[in-house]
Amino acid sequence: LVARLGSDEFAVLADTGDADALATLAQRIVEALRQPYDVGGRRCEIGASIGIALHGVDSQEADRLLQHADLALARAKADGRGTFRFYDARLDDELQRRRRLSAELRDALATNALALHFQPLMDAGSGRIVGYEALARWPHPERGWVPPATFIALAEQTGLIEDLGVWVLRAACREAARWPAPLTVAVNLSPAQFRRDGAIAEFVSVALRESGLAPERLELEITESLLMARTEPVLRALRELRGLGVSIAMDDFGTGYSSLAHLWRFPLDRVKLDREFTQSLADDAKVGVIVGSVVSMAHALGMSVTAEGVETEAQRQALAAHGCDVLQGFLLGRPAPPDRLPHQNQDEALV
Repeated sequence: LVARLGSDEFAVLADTGDADALATLAQRIVEALRQPYDVGGRRCEIGASIGIALHGVDSQEADRLLQHADLALARAKADGRGTFRFYDARLDDELQRRRRLSAELRDALATNALALHFQPLMDAGSGRIVGYEALARWPHPERGWVPPATFIALAEQTGLIEDLGVWVLRAACREAARWPAPLTVAVNLSPAQFRRDGAIAEFVSVALRESGLAPERLELEITESLLMARTEPVLRALRELRGLGVSIAMDDFGTGYSSLAHLWRFPLDRVKLDREFTQSLADDAKVGVIVGSVVSMAHALGMSVTAEGVETEAQRQALAAHGCDVLQGFLLGRPAPPDRLPHQNQDEALV
């Protein structure tokens, strides 16, 4: 048995034998490393994930066995860490598929083969369209429309997310510059775009300058996870962005590690309520109390509130009654390509 130990993970190569015995050994290792221990009077805990490849079954070659063990390790970590997995040949197929898709995404970015769709944002009081959220789409020539959850996650895992983010930002600004003022465009930012100090402000500045879009017509959406890490650099970056004249919105507020401290510590202009609140309004009276409280606090701090996921007329009316400023959802308009946006027909907007 040969084990390679990293910070919290093993890749294990084993001679053919009793797989049950290996599974028992792996589980004992995981459980042993999970036990807390004392360091200078402080309780510390670690964990381990284990990937196992069998010599003579999965490969005869050491290099290939290590690759297979690493694949099994990756599956163990993906399944929640603190566990073990044996190599499965299907992992190779999945890896090759992801590599091909990654190369195709890189080519799509290089050849401008991606597309943007835009979902309407509606004023809750007047029923008029006030802007759109830009959403990346990938019309693959062979695979059809690749789901955004698939290629965006792939971009984050392969280091392409910054290039994808820059493409979306520039394309969205160019398109919005063709719309009549004061229609706005909202663009999602990834935490990965904040890794290099000063980079995101430079990207935004270039996009505005190239497109001629007025800064006040661009809204940048960030996630709460961004605010949880590298607090000071992120705060500095957000202030730089605000200095350009754009607005900042916190997306999916109310999920994850929501904290009211985010509302006053960070320079935010808008809070976007997660769609779970909208979906639960009719089923739980407490949700309405929470929505009303968040709206009141946001307004007191000078922020606007957008509610996502509006799919029924009852939801629209309830959110408007709670004081939400802007609504978004399938009831009001699905994402559409630039040549099918409804702002040209404002008189036909839902009221």
